[in-house]
Amino acid sequence: MVTRVNGFSGIDVDTMVKNLMTAKRIPLDKLYQQKQTLEWTRDSYREINSKLVDFRNNKLVDKYGKGAALNTQKAVVSGNTDALKAEAGATANGIDMTVSITQIATKKTVETRGSSNPVASTKTLADIKIINTNPTAAQLADAEYMKTLNTEPYKFTINGVSFTDSKGDSLFTGATSIATVVSTINGNSKANVTAKYDEITGKLIISAKDSGKINTTTGSGKAEIVATDDNSLLDLFNQKYNSGTDPSKYVTTDGQDSYAYVNGKQYTQASNTFTVNGVQLTLQKKTVDQADPTVAPTTGDTPVSITTTSDTETAMQTIKGFVEDYNTLLGLLNTKVDEAKYRDFAPLTDEQKTAMKDTDIANWTEKAKSGLLKNDDILRSALTQMRSVISSEVVKLGNLGITMGAYNSGGKIVLDETVLKKALTDNPQNAVDLFQGTGSESTNGVFDKLADKITLTLDSLVKRVGTSKYSTDLTVSYKEESVMSKKLKEYNSRISTMLTNLENVETRYYKQFTAMETAMNRLQSQSSSLFSTVS
Repeated sequence: MVTRVNGFSGIDVDTMVKNLMTAKRIPLDKLYQQKQTLEWTRDSYREINSKLVDFRNNKLVDKYGKGAALNTQKAVVSGNTDALKAEAGATANGIDMTVSITQIATKKTVETRGSSNPVASTKTLADIKIINTNPTAAQLADAEYMKTLNTEPYKFTINGVSFTDSKGDSLFTGATSIATVVSTINGNSKANVTAKYDEITGKLIISAKDSGKINTTTGSGKAEIVATDDNSLLDLFNQKYNSGTDPSKYVTTDGQDSYAYVNGKQYTQASNTFTVNGVQLTLQKKTVDQADPTVAPTTGDTPVSITTTSDTETAMQTIKGFVEDYNTLLGLLNTKVDEAKYRDFAPLTDEQKTAMKDTDIANWTEKAKSGLLKNDDILRSALTQMRSVISSEVVKLGNLGITMGAYNSGGKIVLDETVLKKALTDNPQNAVDLFQGTGSESTNGVFDKLADKITLTLDSLVKRVGTSKYSTDLTVSYKEESVMSKKLKEYNSRISTMLTNLENVETRYYKQFTAMETAMNRLQSQSSSLFSTVS
Protein backbone atom coordinates (compact mmCIF):
# COMPACT_ATOMS: atom_id res chain seq x y z
CA MET A 1 0.00 0.00 0.00
CA VAL A 2 1.33 3.41 -0.95
CA THR A 3 1.70 5.94 1.90
CA ARG A 4 0.19 9.24 0.85
CA VAL A 5 2.08 12.30 2.09
CA ASN A 6 0.58 15.75 1.88
CA GLY A 7 1.62 19.21 2.94
CA PHE A 8 5.40 19.54 2.70
CA SER A 9 5.36 21.20 -0.68
CA GLY A 10 2.08 22.97 -0.14
CA ILE A 11 0.56 21.05 -3.05
CA ASP A 12 -2.93 19.48 -2.62
CA VAL A 13 -1.97 16.02 -3.85
CA ASP A 14 -5.48 14.51 -3.68
CA THR A 15 -6.90 17.28 -5.85
CA MET A 16 -4.04 16.99 -8.31
CA VAL A 17 -4.51 13.20 -8.63
CA LYS A 18 -8.26 13.58 -8.93
CA ASN A 19 -7.88 16.08 -11.78
CA LEU A 20 -5.40 13.86 -13.55
CA MET A 21 -7.69 10.81 -13.17
CA THR A 22 -10.71 12.72 -14.48
CA ALA A 23 -9.10 12.90 -17.90
CA LYS A 24 -8.05 9.28 -17.69
CA ARG A 25 -11.65 8.18 -16.83
CA ILE A 26 -13.21 9.65 -20.00
CA PRO A 27 -12.86 6.39 -22.01
CA LEU A 28 -14.35 4.45 -19.06
CA ASP A 29 -17.32 6.83 -18.85
CA LYS A 30 -17.97 6.34 -22.56
CA LEU A 31 -17.84 2.57 -22.06
CA TYR A 32 -20.38 2.81 -19.23
CA GLN A 33 -22.62 4.96 -21.44
CA GLN A 34 -22.43 2.45 -24.29
CA LYS A 35 -23.30 -0.36 -21.91
CA GLN A 36 -26.24 1.62 -20.47
CA THR A 37 -27.54 2.35 -23.97
CA LEU A 38 -27.37 -1.35 -24.83
CA GLU A 39 -29.24 -2.28 -21.65
CA TRP A 40 -31.94 0.30 -22.38
CA THR A 41 -32.25 -1.00 -25.93
CA ARG A 42 -32.57 -4.56 -24.67
CA ASP A 43 -35.29 -3.54 -22.23
CA SER A 44 -37.15 -1.74 -25.03
CA TYR A 45 -37.00 -4.89 -27.11
CA ARG A 46 -38.37 -6.90 -24.18
CA GLU A 47 -41.36 -4.58 -23.86
CA ILE A 48 -42.10 -5.11 -27.55
CA ASN A 49 -41.57 -8.86 -27.14
CA SER A 50 -44.12 -8.90 -24.30
CA LYS A 51 -46.72 -7.12 -26.43
CA LEU A 52 -46.15 -9.50 -29.34
CA VAL A 53 -46.49 -12.60 -27.15
CA ASP A 54 -49.65 -11.17 -25.58
CA PHE A 55 -51.19 -10.41 -28.98
CA ARG A 56 -50.33 -13.86 -30.34
CA ASN A 57 -51.19 -16.02 -27.33
CA ASN A 58 -53.85 -14.16 -25.40
CA LYS A 59 -55.61 -12.51 -28.32
CA LEU A 60 -55.17 -14.38 -31.61
CA VAL A 61 -55.05 -17.90 -30.18
CA ASP A 62 -56.88 -17.96 -26.85
CA LYS A 63 -59.46 -15.23 -27.40
CA TYR A 64 -60.23 -14.68 -31.07
CA GLY A 65 -59.11 -18.04 -32.43
CA LYS A 66 -61.58 -20.13 -30.45
CA GLY A 67 -64.54 -21.46 -32.43
CA ALA A 68 -67.08 -19.82 -30.14
CA ALA A 69 -65.50 -16.38 -30.68
CA LEU A 70 -67.16 -16.01 -34.10
CA ASN A 71 -70.34 -17.87 -33.28
CA THR A 72 -73.46 -16.15 -34.61
CA GLN A 73 -75.92 -18.73 -33.30
CA LYS A 74 -77.53 -18.89 -29.88
CA ALA A 75 -79.27 -21.89 -28.35
CA VAL A 76 -82.33 -21.06 -26.25
CA VAL A 77 -83.36 -23.70 -23.70
CA SER A 78 -86.90 -23.94 -22.33
CA GLY A 79 -88.89 -26.46 -20.34
CA ASN A 80 -86.72 -28.50 -17.97
CA THR A 81 -83.83 -26.01 -18.08
CA ASP A 82 -81.90 -27.67 -15.23
CA ALA A 83 -81.52 -30.92 -17.16
CA LEU A 84 -78.98 -29.75 -19.72
CA LYS A 85 -76.92 -26.90 -21.14
CA ALA A 86 -76.93 -26.12 -24.84
CA GLU A 87 -74.39 -24.07 -26.80
CA ALA A 88 -74.93 -23.43 -30.48
CA GLY A 89 -71.85 -23.58 -32.68
CA ALA A 90 -71.15 -21.80 -35.96
CA THR A 91 -72.57 -24.80 -37.86
CA ALA A 92 -75.90 -24.85 -35.99
CA ASN A 93 -78.63 -25.44 -38.60
CA GLY A 94 -81.60 -23.99 -36.72
CA ILE A 95 -83.49 -27.30 -36.25
CA ASP A 96 -85.71 -27.23 -33.16
CA MET A 97 -85.05 -30.14 -30.79
CA THR A 98 -86.75 -31.85 -27.87
CA VAL A 99 -84.47 -33.78 -25.53
CA SER A 100 -85.35 -36.45 -22.97
CA ILE A 101 -82.67 -37.86 -20.66
CA THR A 102 -83.06 -41.29 -19.08
CA GLN A 103 -79.51 -41.73 -17.70
CA ILE A 104 -76.46 -39.58 -16.94
CA ALA A 105 -72.97 -40.90 -17.63
CA THR A 106 -71.01 -41.56 -14.46
CA LYS A 107 -67.48 -42.65 -13.54
CA LYS A 108 -66.48 -45.88 -11.86
CA THR A 109 -65.40 -45.25 -8.26
CA VAL A 110 -63.79 -47.19 -5.44
CA GLU A 111 -64.60 -45.78 -2.01
CA THR A 112 -63.12 -46.91 1.30
CA ARG A 113 -65.24 -47.30 4.42
CA GLY A 114 -63.64 -44.39 6.25
CA SER A 115 -63.14 -43.75 9.94
CA SER A 116 -65.17 -43.03 13.05
CA ASN A 117 -62.45 -40.51 13.95
CA PRO A 118 -61.43 -38.84 10.66
CA VAL A 119 -58.40 -36.52 10.54
CA ALA A 120 -57.48 -33.49 8.45
CA SER A 121 -55.67 -33.99 5.13
CA THR A 122 -52.55 -32.40 6.64
CA LYS A 123 -52.14 -35.42 8.93
CA THR A 124 -49.90 -38.35 8.02
CA LEU A 125 -50.63 -41.99 7.29
CA ALA A 126 -49.02 -42.78 10.64
CA ASP A 127 -51.71 -40.66 12.31
CA ILE A 128 -54.40 -42.81 10.69
CA LYS A 129 -52.56 -45.99 11.78
CA ILE A 130 -52.56 -44.72 15.36
CA ILE A 131 -56.34 -44.16 15.22
CA ASN A 132 -56.89 -47.62 13.74
CA THR A 133 -54.65 -49.51 16.21
CA ASN A 134 -55.14 -47.37 19.33
CA PRO A 135 -51.63 -47.91 20.81
CA THR A 136 -50.88 -47.38 24.47
CA ALA A 137 -49.35 -44.20 25.87
CA ALA A 138 -46.12 -46.11 26.51
CA GLN A 139 -45.94 -47.14 22.87
CA LEU A 140 -46.51 -43.58 21.71
CA ALA A 141 -43.68 -42.44 23.98
CA ASP A 142 -41.36 -45.09 22.55
CA ALA A 143 -39.10 -43.50 19.92
CA GLU A 144 -38.43 -46.85 18.23
CA TYR A 145 -42.15 -47.60 17.98
CA MET A 146 -42.84 -44.18 16.43
CA LYS A 147 -39.94 -44.62 14.01
CA THR A 148 -41.50 -47.88 12.84
CA LEU A 149 -44.85 -46.16 12.34
CA ASN A 150 -43.30 -43.37 10.28
CA THR A 151 -41.20 -45.62 8.06
CA GLU A 152 -43.84 -48.31 7.46
CA PRO A 153 -44.51 -48.54 3.68
CA TYR A 154 -48.02 -48.48 2.20
CA LYS A 155 -48.45 -50.11 -1.18
CA PHE A 156 -50.77 -48.80 -3.84
CA THR A 157 -51.36 -50.22 -7.31
CA ILE A 158 -54.19 -49.24 -9.62
CA ASN A 159 -54.85 -49.76 -13.34
CA GLY A 160 -51.54 -51.63 -13.47
CA VAL A 161 -49.58 -48.65 -12.15
CA SER A 162 -47.58 -49.24 -8.97
CA PHE A 163 -46.67 -46.15 -7.00
CA THR A 164 -43.03 -47.02 -6.33
CA ASP A 165 -39.66 -45.38 -6.81
CA SER A 166 -36.81 -46.55 -9.03
CA LYS A 167 -35.76 -49.07 -6.36
CA GLY A 168 -39.24 -50.56 -6.18
CA ASP A 169 -39.98 -49.05 -2.77
CA SER A 170 -43.41 -47.58 -2.11
CA LEU A 171 -43.77 -43.82 -2.53
CA PHE A 172 -45.97 -43.73 0.56
CA THR A 173 -44.81 -44.26 4.14
CA GLY A 174 -46.21 -43.40 7.54
CA ALA A 175 -44.54 -39.99 7.32
CA THR A 176 -46.42 -39.13 4.09
CA SER A 177 -49.29 -36.70 4.53
CA ILE A 178 -52.76 -37.53 3.20
CA ALA A 179 -52.63 -34.43 0.99
CA THR A 180 -49.37 -35.67 -0.56
CA VAL A 181 -50.90 -39.08 -1.22
CA VAL A 182 -53.82 -37.46 -3.06
CA SER A 183 -51.64 -35.11 -5.13
CA THR A 184 -49.21 -37.93 -6.05
CA ILE A 185 -52.02 -40.16 -7.31
CA ASN A 186 -53.61 -37.31 -9.25
CA GLY A 187 -50.28 -36.33 -10.73
CA ASN A 188 -49.73 -39.73 -12.36
CA SER A 189 -51.33 -39.55 -15.83
CA LYS A 190 -50.82 -43.27 -16.51
CA ALA A 191 -52.99 -44.27 -13.55
CA ASN A 192 -55.92 -42.44 -15.21
CA VAL A 193 -57.72 -41.87 -11.91
CA THR A 194 -58.60 -39.02 -9.59
CA ALA A 195 -58.23 -39.33 -5.81
CA LYS A 196 -60.18 -37.38 -3.20
CA TYR A 197 -60.10 -37.46 0.58
CA ASP A 198 -63.17 -36.57 2.64
CA GLU A 199 -62.14 -35.04 5.98
CA ILE A 200 -65.70 -35.45 7.28
CA THR A 201 -65.92 -39.24 6.82
CA GLY A 202 -62.26 -40.18 6.52
CA LYS A 203 -62.93 -41.88 3.17
CA LEU A 204 -60.45 -42.11 0.32
CA ILE A 205 -62.34 -42.08 -2.98
CA ILE A 206 -60.70 -43.15 -6.25
CA SER A 207 -62.57 -42.31 -9.47
CA ALA A 208 -61.84 -43.01 -13.12
CA LYS A 209 -60.98 -39.88 -15.03
CA ASP A 210 -63.34 -40.86 -17.82
CA SER A 211 -67.01 -41.61 -17.43
CA GLY A 212 -68.92 -44.45 -19.07
CA LYS A 213 -69.66 -48.15 -18.86
CA ILE A 214 -66.82 -50.67 -18.91
CA ASN A 215 -66.62 -52.92 -21.95
CA THR A 216 -67.90 -56.19 -20.45
CA THR A 217 -66.75 -58.19 -23.47
CA THR A 218 -63.07 -57.27 -23.23
CA GLY A 219 -63.05 -56.26 -19.57
CA SER A 220 -61.33 -53.03 -20.46
CA GLY A 221 -62.13 -49.40 -21.04
CA LYS A 222 -60.91 -45.94 -20.11
CA ALA A 223 -63.37 -45.82 -17.24
CA GLU A 224 -62.02 -49.03 -15.67
CA ILE A 225 -60.40 -49.08 -12.23
CA VAL A 226 -58.44 -52.19 -11.32
CA ALA A 227 -56.96 -52.28 -7.85
CA THR A 228 -54.81 -55.19 -6.67
CA ASP A 229 -55.60 -57.27 -3.57
CA ASP A 230 -52.38 -56.06 -1.97
CA ASN A 231 -53.33 -52.42 -1.42
CA SER A 232 -52.34 -51.57 2.13
CA LEU A 233 -52.88 -47.87 1.38
CA LEU A 234 -56.60 -48.36 0.73
CA ASP A 235 -56.90 -50.69 3.71
CA LEU A 236 -55.58 -47.92 5.95
CA PHE A 237 -58.66 -45.79 5.20
CA ASN A 238 -60.97 -48.69 6.15
CA GLN A 239 -61.23 -48.36 9.94
CA LYS A 240 -64.97 -49.09 9.91
CA TYR A 241 -64.45 -52.26 7.89
CA ASN A 242 -61.44 -53.33 9.95
CA SER A 243 -63.43 -52.88 13.17
CA GLY A 244 -66.30 -54.93 11.80
CA THR A 245 -68.83 -52.10 11.67
CA ASP A 246 -69.23 -52.38 7.86
CA PRO A 247 -69.78 -55.65 5.98
CA SER A 248 -67.82 -54.93 2.79
CA LYS A 249 -64.26 -53.77 2.30
CA TYR A 250 -64.88 -51.15 -0.39
CA VAL A 251 -67.90 -49.55 -2.00
CA THR A 252 -67.45 -49.96 -5.76
CA THR A 253 -69.74 -48.12 -8.15
CA ASP A 254 -69.54 -49.00 -11.83
CA GLY A 255 -69.52 -46.27 -14.44
CA GLN A 256 -72.44 -45.99 -16.83
CA ASP A 257 -73.18 -44.47 -20.21
CA SER A 258 -75.58 -41.63 -20.81
CA TYR A 259 -78.90 -42.15 -22.61
CA ALA A 260 -80.70 -39.28 -24.26
CA TYR A 261 -83.46 -39.07 -26.88
CA VAL A 262 -83.28 -36.13 -29.29
CA ASN A 263 -86.46 -35.76 -31.36
CA GLY A 264 -87.07 -39.44 -30.59
CA LYS A 265 -83.64 -40.71 -31.67
CA GLN A 266 -81.53 -42.46 -29.03
CA TYR A 267 -78.02 -41.13 -28.31
CA THR A 268 -75.81 -43.16 -25.97
CA GLN A 269 -72.14 -42.63 -25.16
CA ALA A 270 -69.61 -42.66 -22.35
CA SER A 271 -69.75 -38.89 -21.76
CA ASN A 272 -72.46 -36.38 -21.01
CA THR A 273 -71.47 -34.04 -23.84
CA PHE A 274 -72.24 -34.50 -27.52
CA THR A 275 -73.24 -32.39 -30.52
CA VAL A 276 -76.44 -32.63 -32.56
CA ASN A 277 -77.39 -30.28 -35.41
CA GLY A 278 -74.43 -28.05 -34.56
CA VAL A 279 -75.56 -27.60 -30.94
CA GLN A 280 -73.39 -28.95 -28.13
CA LEU A 281 -75.52 -30.61 -25.46
CA THR A 282 -74.25 -31.16 -21.92
CA LEU A 283 -76.49 -33.49 -19.92
CA GLN A 284 -76.85 -32.58 -16.26
CA LYS A 285 -79.69 -34.67 -14.86
CA LYS A 286 -82.47 -37.04 -15.92
CA THR A 287 -85.75 -35.69 -17.25
CA VAL A 288 -87.54 -38.93 -16.32
CA ASP A 289 -86.89 -41.62 -13.75
CA GLN A 290 -87.51 -45.08 -15.17
CA ALA A 291 -86.05 -48.55 -14.63
CA ASP A 292 -84.77 -49.12 -18.17
CA PRO A 293 -82.83 -46.15 -19.62
CA THR A 294 -82.53 -47.85 -23.01
CA VAL A 295 -86.24 -47.39 -23.69
CA ALA A 296 -87.62 -44.08 -24.92
CA PRO A 297 -89.83 -42.49 -22.22
CA THR A 298 -93.58 -42.49 -22.71
CA THR A 299 -94.91 -41.15 -19.42
CA GLY A 300 -93.69 -38.96 -16.58
CA ASP A 301 -91.16 -37.15 -18.75
CA THR A 302 -90.36 -33.43 -18.52
CA PRO A 303 -88.26 -32.89 -21.65
CA VAL A 304 -86.08 -29.97 -22.69
CA SER A 305 -86.85 -27.82 -25.72
CA ILE A 306 -84.05 -26.18 -27.73
CA THR A 307 -84.39 -23.54 -30.41
CA THR A 308 -81.61 -21.78 -32.28
CA THR A 309 -81.67 -18.08 -33.01
CA SER A 310 -79.31 -15.72 -34.79
CA ASP A 311 -77.09 -13.63 -32.51
CA THR A 312 -74.26 -11.68 -34.12
CA GLU A 313 -73.17 -9.82 -30.98
CA THR A 314 -70.39 -12.25 -29.99
CA ALA A 315 -68.86 -12.28 -33.46
CA MET A 316 -69.24 -8.49 -33.72
CA GLN A 317 -67.33 -7.97 -30.47
CA THR A 318 -64.65 -10.45 -31.50
CA ILE A 319 -63.92 -8.75 -34.81
CA LYS A 320 -64.19 -5.29 -33.29
CA GLY A 321 -61.75 -6.30 -30.54
CA PHE A 322 -59.35 -7.77 -33.08
CA VAL A 323 -59.32 -4.56 -35.13
CA GLU A 324 -58.60 -2.50 -32.01
CA ASP A 325 -55.84 -4.82 -30.77
CA TYR A 326 -54.25 -5.07 -34.22
CA ASN A 327 -54.20 -1.28 -34.60
CA THR A 328 -52.80 -0.81 -31.10
CA LEU A 329 -49.91 -3.19 -31.76
CA LEU A 330 -49.27 -1.69 -35.17
CA GLY A 331 -49.30 1.80 -33.64
CA LEU A 332 -46.74 0.75 -31.01
CA LEU A 333 -44.38 -0.71 -33.60
CA ASN A 334 -44.72 2.36 -35.83
CA THR A 335 -44.03 4.64 -32.87
CA LYS A 336 -40.85 2.77 -32.01
CA VAL A 337 -39.40 2.71 -35.53
CA ASP A 338 -40.28 6.39 -36.15
CA GLU A 339 -39.33 7.73 -32.71
CA ALA A 340 -36.97 10.73 -32.70
CA LYS A 341 -33.38 9.99 -31.77
CA TYR A 342 -31.34 12.61 -29.89
CA ARG A 343 -27.72 11.73 -30.57
CA ASP A 344 -26.40 14.52 -28.37
CA PHE A 345 -28.08 13.05 -25.28
CA ALA A 346 -25.92 10.20 -24.03
CA PRO A 347 -26.66 8.47 -20.69
CA LEU A 348 -25.58 10.63 -17.77
CA THR A 349 -22.60 9.64 -15.65
CA ASP A 350 -22.88 9.63 -11.85
CA GLU A 351 -20.70 12.74 -11.69
CA GLN A 352 -22.92 14.56 -14.19
CA LYS A 353 -26.03 13.70 -12.17
CA THR A 354 -24.61 15.25 -9.01
CA ALA A 355 -24.59 18.65 -10.72
CA MET A 356 -28.19 18.43 -12.00
CA LYS A 357 -31.71 18.68 -10.58
CA ASP A 358 -33.95 15.60 -10.54
CA THR A 359 -36.30 17.05 -13.15
CA ASP A 360 -33.36 17.87 -15.44
CA ILE A 361 -32.04 14.32 -15.03
CA ALA A 362 -35.47 12.87 -15.89
CA ASN A 363 -35.82 15.06 -19.00
CA TRP A 364 -32.31 14.26 -20.16
CA THR A 365 -32.79 10.51 -19.61
CA GLU A 366 -36.08 10.59 -21.52
CA LYS A 367 -34.29 12.03 -24.55
CA ALA A 368 -31.39 9.59 -24.14
CA LYS A 369 -33.84 6.65 -24.27
CA SER A 370 -35.76 8.04 -27.23
CA GLY A 371 -35.21 6.45 -30.63
CA LEU A 372 -33.32 3.39 -29.43
CA LEU A 373 -35.33 1.25 -31.88
CA LYS A 374 -35.59 3.84 -34.65
CA ASN A 375 -35.66 2.13 -38.07
CA ASP A 376 -35.03 -1.20 -36.34
CA ASP A 377 -34.87 -4.01 -38.90
CA ILE A 378 -36.74 -6.59 -36.80
CA LEU A 379 -39.65 -4.26 -36.05
CA ARG A 380 -39.84 -3.03 -39.64
CA SER A 381 -39.95 -6.63 -40.84
CA ALA A 382 -42.75 -7.36 -38.35
CA LEU A 383 -44.75 -4.41 -39.65
CA THR A 384 -44.27 -5.49 -43.24
CA GLN A 385 -45.32 -9.07 -42.55
CA MET A 386 -48.39 -8.11 -40.54
CA ARG A 387 -49.53 -5.69 -43.24
CA SER A 388 -48.96 -8.36 -45.90
CA VAL A 389 -51.41 -10.70 -44.18
CA ILE A 390 -54.11 -8.02 -44.20
CA SER A 391 -53.42 -6.79 -47.71
CA SER A 392 -53.57 -10.35 -49.10
CA GLU A 393 -57.18 -10.61 -47.90
CA VAL A 394 -58.21 -7.02 -48.60
CA VAL A 395 -61.19 -7.98 -50.80
CA LYS A 396 -62.68 -10.49 -48.36
CA LEU A 397 -62.07 -8.15 -45.46
CA GLY A 398 -63.78 -5.39 -47.38
CA ASN A 399 -66.89 -7.57 -47.69
CA LEU A 400 -66.96 -7.63 -43.89
CA GLY A 401 -66.59 -3.85 -43.59
CA ILE A 402 -62.84 -3.86 -42.86
CA THR A 403 -60.75 -1.55 -45.06
CA MET A 404 -57.27 -0.07 -45.03
CA GLY A 405 -56.90 3.27 -43.30
CA ALA A 406 -55.47 6.47 -44.76
CA TYR A 407 -52.04 6.29 -46.45
CA ASN A 408 -50.44 7.98 -43.42
CA SER A 409 -52.07 5.71 -40.83
CA GLY A 410 -49.16 3.27 -40.85
CA GLY A 411 -51.18 0.33 -42.09
CA LYS A 412 -54.03 0.52 -39.59
CA ILE A 413 -57.41 -0.88 -40.56
CA VAL A 414 -60.89 0.65 -40.28
CA LEU A 415 -64.12 -1.16 -39.36
CA ASP A 416 -67.60 -0.28 -40.60
CA GLU A 417 -69.84 -1.96 -38.01
CA THR A 418 -72.98 -1.56 -40.10
CA VAL A 419 -71.47 -3.46 -43.03
CA LEU A 420 -70.05 -6.10 -40.68
CA LYS A 421 -73.35 -6.75 -38.94
CA LYS A 422 -75.15 -7.24 -42.25
CA ALA A 423 -72.41 -9.59 -43.49
CA LEU A 424 -72.59 -11.66 -40.31
CA THR A 425 -76.36 -11.89 -40.60
CA ASP A 426 -76.34 -12.83 -44.29
CA ASN A 427 -73.48 -15.32 -44.29
CA PRO A 428 -71.61 -15.76 -40.96
CA GLN A 429 -69.53 -18.64 -42.31
CA ASN A 430 -67.58 -16.20 -44.50
CA ALA A 431 -66.20 -14.52 -41.38
CA VAL A 432 -65.35 -17.86 -39.79
CA ASP A 433 -63.53 -19.07 -42.91
CA LEU A 434 -61.64 -15.81 -43.33
CA PHE A 435 -60.48 -15.31 -39.76
CA GLN A 436 -60.32 -18.84 -38.33
CA GLY A 437 -59.66 -20.79 -41.52
CA THR A 438 -61.36 -23.66 -43.29
CA GLY A 439 -60.91 -27.41 -43.11
CA SER A 440 -60.02 -29.65 -40.19
CA GLU A 441 -56.67 -27.97 -39.54
CA SER A 442 -58.04 -24.42 -39.79
CA THR A 443 -54.57 -22.89 -40.02
CA ASN A 444 -55.20 -20.76 -43.08
CA GLY A 445 -57.19 -18.00 -41.40
CA VAL A 446 -56.08 -14.43 -40.78
CA PHE A 447 -55.62 -15.08 -37.05
CA ASP A 448 -53.29 -18.04 -37.60
CA LYS A 449 -51.36 -16.29 -40.38
CA LEU A 450 -50.73 -13.30 -38.13
CA ALA A 451 -49.72 -15.61 -35.28
CA ASP A 452 -47.19 -17.31 -37.57
CA LYS A 453 -45.69 -13.97 -38.67
CA ILE A 454 -45.38 -12.83 -35.06
CA THR A 455 -43.67 -16.11 -34.17
CA LEU A 456 -41.03 -15.35 -36.81
CA THR A 457 -40.46 -11.94 -35.23
CA LEU A 458 -40.19 -13.51 -31.78
CA ASP A 459 -37.60 -15.96 -33.12
CA SER A 460 -35.50 -13.03 -34.30
CA LEU A 461 -35.82 -11.31 -30.92
CA VAL A 462 -34.76 -14.47 -29.11
CA LYS A 463 -31.55 -14.64 -31.13
CA ARG A 464 -30.68 -10.96 -30.81
CA VAL A 465 -32.06 -10.03 -27.40
CA GLY A 466 -32.51 -13.33 -25.53
CA THR A 467 -36.18 -12.76 -24.72
CA SER A 468 -38.82 -15.47 -24.24
CA LYS A 469 -41.14 -16.55 -27.06
CA TYR A 470 -43.81 -17.58 -24.60
CA SER A 471 -43.81 -15.22 -21.62
CA THR A 472 -45.08 -11.66 -21.24
CA ASP A 473 -43.22 -11.29 -17.93
CA LEU A 474 -40.87 -8.28 -18.04
CA THR A 475 -38.71 -9.77 -15.28
CA VAL A 476 -37.81 -13.02 -17.04
CA SER A 477 -34.04 -13.43 -17.37
CA TYR A 478 -32.46 -12.93 -20.76
CA LYS A 479 -30.86 -15.92 -22.49
CA GLU A 480 -27.09 -15.66 -22.18
CA GLU A 481 -26.39 -17.01 -25.67
CA SER A 482 -28.11 -14.08 -27.39
CA VAL A 483 -26.15 -11.47 -29.34
CA MET A 484 -26.88 -8.67 -26.86
CA SER A 485 -26.04 -10.78 -23.81
CA LYS A 486 -22.68 -11.63 -25.31
CA LYS A 487 -22.09 -7.95 -26.10
CA LEU A 488 -22.88 -6.98 -22.49
CA LYS A 489 -20.44 -9.61 -21.25
CA GLU A 490 -17.82 -8.03 -23.47
CA TYR A 491 -18.58 -4.58 -22.03
CA ASN A 492 -18.32 -5.92 -18.47
CA SER A 493 -14.97 -7.52 -19.26
CA ARG A 494 -13.60 -4.33 -20.82
CA ILE A 495 -14.88 -2.22 -17.91
CA SER A 496 -13.26 -4.57 -15.39
CA THR A 497 -9.93 -4.39 -17.21
CA MET A 498 -10.12 -0.60 -17.50
CA LEU A 499 -10.96 -0.22 -13.79
CA THR A 500 -7.88 -2.26 -12.90
CA ASN A 501 -5.71 -0.14 -15.20
CA LEU A 502 -7.08 3.11 -13.75
CA GLU A 503 -6.43 1.89 -10.23
CA ASN A 504 -2.84 1.14 -11.20
CA VAL A 505 -2.45 4.59 -12.77
CA GLU A 506 -3.86 6.28 -9.66
CA THR A 507 -1.47 4.31 -7.47
CA ARG A 508 1.45 5.34 -9.69
CA TYR A 509 0.46 9.01 -9.42
CA TYR A 510 0.36 8.84 -5.64
CA LYS A 511 3.74 7.10 -5.58
CA GLN A 512 5.23 9.84 -7.73
CA PHE A 513 3.80 12.63 -5.57
CA THR A 514 4.90 10.85 -2.43
CA ALA A 515 8.42 10.53 -3.80
CA MET A 516 8.41 14.22 -4.69
CA GLU A 517 7.16 15.23 -1.24
CA THR A 518 9.77 13.01 0.41
CA ALA A 519 12.59 14.50 -1.71
CA MET A 520 11.45 18.05 -1.01
CA ASN A 521 11.24 17.27 2.70
CA ARG A 522 14.80 15.92 2.64
CA LEU A 523 16.02 18.98 0.73
CA GLN A 524 14.32 21.28 3.22
CA SER A 525 15.99 19.47 6.12
CA GLN A 526 19.41 19.68 4.50
CA SER A 527 18.96 23.37 3.76
CA SER A 528 17.95 24.10 7.34
CA SER A 529 20.94 22.18 8.66
CA LEU A 530 23.35 23.99 6.36
CA PHE A 531 21.85 27.36 7.24
CA SER A 532 22.25 26.72 10.95
CA THR A 533 25.89 25.76 10.46
CA VAL A 534 26.70 28.93 8.53
CA SER A 535 24.88 31.16 10.98
